[in-house]
Amino acid sequence: MSPLKITIRDAAAGPVLEIAGELDYDTVSELRELIPTVSLRPGQRLTLDLGGMEFCDSSGLSALIAAHHHAHTAQADIALEAVPANTLRILRIVGLDQIFSLDQGGDTGLGADRSR
Repeated sequence: MSPLKITIRDAAAGPVLEIAGELDYDTVSELRELIPTVSLRPGQRLTLDLGGMEFCDSSGLSALIAAHHHAHTAQADIALEAVPANTLRILRIVGLDQIFSLDQGGDTGLGADRSR
């Protein structure tokens, strides 16, 4: 079991949350508590970099949906980047690939690192 680690950095398009480890029932509260604190302006993009995510259960999917709602409320966009194959498969099965922009490569830019 890998502990969840979330790193926030600023990029030109907006904040980037790098999510590593396991996003599941036992760890999801950390992300759910962090999401409302992420400042977004209209037109920005919230990027969730999932390249380091090893596992995501239904609780994790719920947190991703909460992030989508947070961005939508702020009139901002949201993108999932570097989605692991197993998570991408689940997103497609449940239809979440239709509400998230999926960026499998993309340049999120460089900026200040803020770990949580």
